Formats: sequence, structure tokens, C-alpha cells
Amino acid sequence: MLIFIPAFLIALFVTILATPIVSKIAVRFGAVDNPGERKVHTKIVPRLGGAAIYAGFICSLIFGIIFLKLLGRGMEPLHLLGIIIGGTLIFLVGIFDDLTGLKPITKLIWQFIAAGFVVFSGVTIGFISNPFNGMLTLGLVGIPLTLIWIVGMTNAINLIDGLDGLAAGVTAISSGTLFFVALRTHQIGAALIMLSLCGAALGFLRYNFFPAKIFLGDSGSYLLGFLLASASVIGVFKTTLVVALIIPIMILGVPIFDTMFAITRRLGEGRSPFAADKKHIHHMLLRAGFTQREAVLAIYIACFLLSIGALLMALSK
Repeated sequence: MLIFIPAFLIALFVTILATPIVSKIAVRFGAVDNPGERKVHTKIVPRLGGAAIYAGFICSLIFGIIFLKLLGRGMEPLHLLGIIIGGTLIFLVGIFDDLTGLKPITKLIWQFIAAGFVVFSGVTIGFISNPFNGMLTLGLVGIPLTLIWIVGMTNAINLIDGLDGLAAGVTAISSGTLFFVALRTHQIGAALIMLSLCGAALGFLRYNFFPAKIFLGDSGSYLLGFLLASASVIGVFKTTLVVALIIPIMILGVPIFDTMFAITRRLGEGRSPFAADKKHIHHMLLRAGFTQREAVLAIYIACFLLSIGALLMALSK
């Protein structure tokens, strides 16, 4: 549908225009990222980039909702409201963390609350289709599974946000792929969310790719992961597509693997799973001799190849 083209462009250009403004505001309020032992940057960088992405995403989404409504298409209003409220809450939690800092457990609690709004609106993984046993109905088990999926992906994108342009680029690739999958499964509302997110992420990359002029901050990385996870429940998990279980895991394979590896590693070392370290995929690539730009591009390629594989699976069914 042609409506998706202007929606994408609105997200793209609003984010591009908003980012320099947000950067100045971040510096004024002290929301900056200072160089340190765990950091790879060597100068102070503003870190409220999520505000620009939120602006681009919301403007695009409002435009899309209005025109889809005029065309008699769209998604369940309650589902959309739940995602918007949850996304706004997770964005505000990130803003507060960027400005003042929050304890990991406090952030986790708020993440579950935000995910709760999505689940309460009816966006849950009610069943899973697979190529072996047909359709598996989850019942009430789908509620905690959905909460874990959303909170897990929210933190997965946050964890890979360690190099300039990495999280935003991975999100752009993943959301762009999930857009086509949502269209394939006739989930127009989820497709709109994904394309709006893709446009906003690409617009932010204008300033975030190496050398970055501004960082996502937790406000941005949390928002990206939260929206990816929430919309994927509608666009993939709630369909009868035979490979519905495999597709989102493949598309989001890089952040999922990095998160699982980080948790396993930290627990194996007797440390908290929330303890920060420099052993993520991007850190290992840097130690292997990759430059920042090369490491990011290598992960982009891995994400792109996984996404292409998932898309081919979706289109073949």
C-alpha cells in the first residue's frame, strides 16, 4: 500500500530534523556519556537520542493511523493503545535513567509494567505454529511468555548498543524485515509500526554512525527493543504461519544470541546477569582487530543474512 511510503519518510525526516535539537538539549541538562574503562569513545557525547526517535516514530504512526482509518484498514485500537502507552512508558523510564541513573532491578520492574500494558491490551502469544506439530495453543502460559519476550528484547537491544550505529542499524534491518513479514501475514497495523520504527532508526543513523555525534541512550535502546518485540507478537507470533516460531528468532538472532551468551557467561562467573563487562560480540570483534566501523558492518551483514533467510522462509509458506 502506498500509504507506507509517506509514513516511512515522515519517520525518517522528523528524526533527522529532531536529532540536532535533542543533542543540544541533552548537553544542556547534562545527559552525556563520558569516556571510561568500558567505553570505546574518547570524548563526551550526548545520549538522549531516544527522544528524536520517539518523535519521528510517533509522528509517522499518527499519520499512518489516520490514513489507514480513512481507508477502512488498521489494527485493533486497544492493541495499538497498549503498544503506544507501553512504548511511551519505557521511553520515559529510559529518559529518567539517562538523566539520573536507575538501579537495574528498578528498570526491570518498570520494563515489566510497560510490557504489562501491551499484554493487557490483548497482544499476547496465544499460540505458536511450527513445521513439526502444527499449532500449539499456549493458553495462560502465553501471558508470561509474552512478558519475557518483550522485556528480553528490550534489554537485548540495549546490550548491543555498544558501538556507534550498532543498535540503530540492527533495528533498522530487523524492523524492515519484520515489515515485509507483517505484510505477508496481512497484519497492517504491525507493518505500520515496523516501518515507522525503521524510518526513525535510519534517520537517527545519520548522526549515530561512526563517529557518532549522539548516542541512543537507554531512552532509545529500550524504545527500539520494546517496539520490535511488541509489534512482532502481532506481525508474526499471532499468525498461523508455519514457521512463526523460527522467523522472529532468526531476524533478531544477533541481539538474542548476545544476550543469552552474556547472561550465561556472567552467571557462570558467579556474577549478576546485570553486571556490565566488555565481552559482548562487538567487544570481541574489536579485540580481534576490527575497527569500530568494520565491527558494526560485520554485525550488520550477519543480521542482514539472517533476516534474508527468515524472509525467504516466510514468503515460501
